[in-house]
Amino acid sequence: MRGKFITLEGLDGAGKSTHLRWIARFLRRRGIKVRLTREPGGTATGEKLRRLVLGGRSRLHAETETLLMFAARREHLDKVIAPALGAGSWVLCDRFTDATFAYQSGGSGVAWNKVAVLERWVQTGLQPDLTILFDVSPAVGRQRAGRVKKPDRFEREKDAYYRRVRRAYLRRARECRGRMQVINADVGLTEVRKKLQLLLLSICK
Repeated sequence: MRGKFITLEGLDGAGKSTHLRWIARFLRRRGIKVRLTREPGGTATGEKLRRLVLGGRSRLHAETETLLMFAARREHLDKVIAPALGAGSWVLCDRFTDATFAYQSGGSGVAWNKVAVLERWVQTGLQPDLTILFDVSPAVGRQRAGRVKKPDRFEREKDAYYRRVRRAYLRRARECRGRMQVINADVGLTEVRKKLQLLLLSICK
């Protein structure tokens, strides 16, 4: 049987990486094979493109950045995601195409419909079975992210940028109601985990 494809989204500082590991443990305790991955990245080519986009000395044109994201995604789908799903594993991915709508379109101004065209072309109909959007205010996200790591190129953006990204995420959640489930990540970890458990139990049925 085909595995399930679950993606995690949200601003930096929303807790995606921590929740990703917790979800993996939750599923593995139920005997489910899990493959963890991330975007941009996930493959050797994707990781090179990740370094180019996130750590480059000069800022790329927003549309160039968008095309690189989808180039990395095409490799990721071909080399990692599709084979793992076909083998029956569940794939947990830290960010996917919803992040491109949020960051490159919402944050950087690439036309929404251009991202949608690339989505249809590259994914050929494949969508996550469940996307969990950890919604956090930009101020809280920035404060949390600053405590744990050196900021990358996106994390050095102004607050106005992150407000646009958040609005784009919420727009995307409205458009993809059902697949995308929004969890308030401003609240405590215990409350977030309770809601996560309910979502996971529903998809495990």
